[in-house]
Amino acid sequence: MAEPLFLTIDRQPAGYRPVAERVQDFRDVALPRTEPASQTQASRCLSCGVPYCHWACPIGNYVPDWNTLIARGEWERAYRRLAATNNLPEVTARICPALCEAACVLNLGYEPVTIREDELAVIERAFAAGYVQPRRPSRRTGKAVAVVGSGPAGLACADQLNQAGHRVTVFEAHDRVGGILRYGIPDFKLEKWVLDRRLAIWQEEGIEYVTGVRIGADRPASQLREEFDAVCLAGGSRVPRDLAVPGRDLRGIHFAMEYLVQANRRVAGEAVPSAELIDARGKRVVVIGGGDTGADCVGTAHRQGAREVVQIELLPRPPALEDRSAYWPNYPLILRASSSHEEGGTRQWSVTTRRFLGEAGRVTGLVCAQAKTTRDPEGRFAIEEMAGTEYELAAELVLLALGFQAADSQLLAAFGVPQDARGLAAADALHRTAVPGVFVAGDMRRGQSLVVWAIREGREAAHAIDCFLMGRSALPTG
Repeated sequence: MAEPLFLTIDRQPAGYRPVAERVQDFRDVALPRTEPASQTQASRCLSCGVPYCHWACPIGNYVPDWNTLIARGEWERAYRRLAATNNLPEVTARICPALCEAACVLNLGYEPVTIREDELAVIERAFAAGYVQPRRPSRRTGKAVAVVGSGPAGLACADQLNQAGHRVTVFEAHDRVGGILRYGIPDFKLEKWVLDRRLAIWQEEGIEYVTGVRIGADRPASQLREEFDAVCLAGGSRVPRDLAVPGRDLRGIHFAMEYLVQANRRVAGEAVPSAELIDARGKRVVVIGGGDTGADCVGTAHRQGAREVVQIELLPRPPALEDRSAYWPNYPLILRASSSHEEGGTRQWSVTTRRFLGEAGRVTGLVCAQAKTTRDPEGRFAIEEMAGTEYELAAELVLLALGFQAADSQLLAAFGVPQDARGLAAADALHRTAVPGVFVAGDMRRGQSLVVWAIREGREAAHAIDCFLMGRSALPTG
């Protein structure tokens, strides 16, 4: 009897372009994988009777199904199975942290299947082979829906509702569609032609985009409620957490999204006035916050020619190696290094910022201290500064990547939607707000989360809106 393939075939991720090359540009850092290599890697899948990868995926991707089809070379069937649950597989295959791989049964003693890279192979093969074609709805319902916000939640909701036959218009405050996918994620992780390719298909299918309009400011919310039968608010959780310490008002201290949005605009060829420019060239850069947004700032600073980059994190350094049996099939808290960390710079853990230092109104450094982290009986973190551990970090540019804490209160107030205790849109499990016909999806309802959760939120909201408009719905939520 032949040995299982996972015993004879090692996990082989695709890898990245050489550091010396990739820090010179903003192109995708990942190397493409050949189709034979993808088929070989997909063949490691066990096709489990109880697929924990499917269970762990917020959108319920049929991972074993399309891995089996990849291994057989049945690319079109693999694409159809992937597209059944995912509106943006070309995006998730590039930026999702792959919760599915953590839940892979092979994680119990072996290396998991390269699920995310297999997904990328499927969708890019589908585009190259012409499997991805515009699908205009066969009938229209006569109902119209406005989606406010064009991030992954809003776009997934719009796609679903358009396929149900409703007339869908997506409103975006920026001058181009894509929300955080366009303006918050650097091109070295997600080149914008990937997004434009999908947006063009949806436009051909009948979705209308209206850009450069802030609902509630440039256009009254009441007008949307009059013109459309339903409204979905998908404006994200965009109010950043601040750091209220002495010296915060010094020039050279910026929120991470200020920096990333501007950097993305510059990469797209947009001019930025010199007085507004946030540039890391030749500067000592300190990134406060150890998450993905902080890592994106690190990679962007490298490409802009920073003199030095330091990323500091309040919480302790996670373990480098996990006890898999202790967490599986849940996503583990372990030390992770992104492609940006591999490019240089240093990381410091258990660091609290006491104050900023400056000269002539500009930041010149930080006064930091080591922090001790404890948990109370309810599992809540408590941070205690350790006496005698104070030190300084030099910095001409400081980027605050501390996450987000609330939704756009102006947008919610324009529609009369109340905020909950967290500052998010108050809505029920069916995404309904207290205002009839007004629904909410994504980070605006859930809080800051992953792209796959945003897509799921958009799909669930679309199902609820379809039910509201038609009395029932055949739209899938997973």
